[in-house]
Amino acid sequence: MSNLISVSEAYRLLGDPSTVFVDVRFVLGEPEAGYQAYLRSHVPGAVFFDLNADLSGPKQEHGGGHPLPDIARFGAKLGSSGIDNDTHVIVYDDQGGSIAARLWWMLKHVGHERVQLLAEGYTGWVRAGYPVTDELPNPALKVYEAEINAALKVGMDDVRSGLRRAGRTLIDARVHERYTGADTSKYAKAGHIPGAVNYYWEEGSPNGVFLGGEQQRLRFRNITQDDEIIVYCGSGVTACPNVLALIEAGYTNVKLYVGSWNDWISYPDNPIETGEA
Repeated sequence: MSNLISVSEAYRLLGDPSTVFVDVRFVLGEPEAGYQAYLRSHVPGAVFFDLNADLSGPKQEHGGGHPLPDIARFGAKLGSSGIDNDTHVIVYDDQGGSIAARLWWMLKHVGHERVQLLAEGYTGWVRAGYPVTDELPNPALKVYEAEINAALKVGMDDVRSGLRRAGRTLIDARVHERYTGADTSKYAKAGHIPGAVNYYWEEGSPNGVFLGGEQQRLRFRNITQDDEIIVYCGSGVTACPNVLALIEAGYTNVKLYVGSWNDWISYPDNPIETGEA
């Protein structure tokens, strides 16, 4: 199963009792905007997951801006949304997959196989003329049994111990000005993790449409296929589209540094580079 699904393919699954659509629209800086948009209109039957409330845990001294939530709480949210281990889950947002890919990754992290990201997003669904509603669903209660796949993530210690290691590629998914350190407005420290290369996540979904595997392979053509690839961003969210893109491109050893830049700079002794790679 591809990690992507087109709106036309997804439409054919509308009303399928084994399929659940999940709306994860979210606007950084406007935490209520995504849910308000969902209340106005969404894919019929879609449930809503909130980035802060459902896809993140509480912030601490270390761990980054969007640490993972408690696994039991996440499993309970899945179950109360009508999702069990066999459910076909289709995730969508309206921001090029930047938020939806986080839920896609989290589902993969708990061992879920049947999850796809709506390539054209909610905007593409509406543009295609497919139905929307403001009616809230009443999903049947399910039980989700989460089984962590720890191979999909790394922590700070592993990143630091493997800096510039042969056979490892570190990818910074942030906009180029934040990677180089030219933009000092966002973080307490500017720059990137030493040795990281920059692939801005949004280049994988131009005009809000997620590119397929062949185009992603062209995008990542300078990365060795057999490398261990670690992807990070600012807080562990927009790295996820790059993780998905790399897997669609055929890379098989791709990991998320969940804490990302916010976590890295929370350790005063961690080295930082600025400028180009």
